[in-house]
Amino acid sequence: MNDINKPSLPSCVINCVVYDKDGKRHDITLDAISDALAQDDGSFVWVGLYEPADVILEKLQEEFCLHDLAVEDAQHAHQRPKLEAYGNSMFAVTHTAQVVDEKIVYGETHIFIGPRYLVTVRHGASLSYAPVRERVEREPELLVLGPSYGLYAVMDFIVDNYRPIIDEFRDTAESLEQAIFADTYSRDTVVRLYELKRELSKMRLAVGPLQDVLAQLSRTQSALIPEEVRLYFRDVYDHALRVNESLDTLREMLTTALSVNLSLVTLGQGEVVKRLGAWAALLAAPTLVASWYGMNFTHMPELDDTYAYPVLIGGVAVICGGLYWLFKRAKWL
Repeated sequence: MNDINKPSLPSCVINCVVYDKDGKRHDITLDAISDALAQDDGSFVWVGLYEPADVILEKLQEEFCLHDLAVEDAQHAHQRPKLEAYGNSMFAVTHTAQVVDEKIVYGETHIFIGPRYLVTVRHGASLSYAPVRERVEREPELLVLGPSYGLYAVMDFIVDNYRPIIDEFRDTAESLEQAIFADTYSRDTVVRLYELKRELSKMRLAVGPLQDVLAQLSRTQSALIPEEVRLYFRDVYDHALRVNESLDTLREMLTTALSVNLSLVTLGQGEVVKRLGAWAALLAAPTLVASWYGMNFTHMPELDDTYAYPVLIGGVAVICGGLYWLFKRAKWL
């Protein structure tokens, strides 16, 4: 349907469509939802919202008979990933992520699913699900499976968007590894390593619980998730598992990099201390001799000898040369 033919919707309502029994799309208004649900023809409604006003959520609660607790969660956001069942409906929370200025910013997607409806509520940093709808609309034979297939497509989209973030952070970590082994110490390198690890730890908190949600969806016996769709959820669960493993590998690599950096700095300081100690020993030898002969004793017989001064200079030179050779051999110089 062309944009000019779409019904007028509030700005926070991105899409409000009904898919008929053949998987074809029909745009409707919020007020027409009840009429669409009244027709028991195998169709289902998909509503997409972005940071909706309370009045919109109350309207949808009335249309779909959503549970009060689920609606309250969707209003306030700041929920951990979870899956909850309310009678013949489910409520899922997932975290989305995007990279902005080399930092990960997070958002939330709250999803209501019932026998004949799917409602997605986005908060914060989140990509539009328009590509998801376009994708499923190209597969009408799968859309006839109902709203559970739309839920799978959204979950798959969220998990797939984690992969570019991990790839970008892996490239950054590899470039920082090269900086670690540079000849000069850089405080900025250590700070960036720490920031990277912190960002990945936050992402781990988003991906880890999502695995539990996907595992429940792939094993649930609820009629909302047909057996044919559970296979798709198992595939998304496998993707999430690999994302989580990649996160753990990257975090371990960054931990090792921080340890290596600390070891290299300590080693470098040790080398400097050894060189300073060697030069201090070289300077101590003539200082000791000079201080010995600087004492104000009246009787020092060797001072009366004609060759006393050159012998003294030669002795000091031999001592310093011997020390230099020893330190050079020990690689202190």
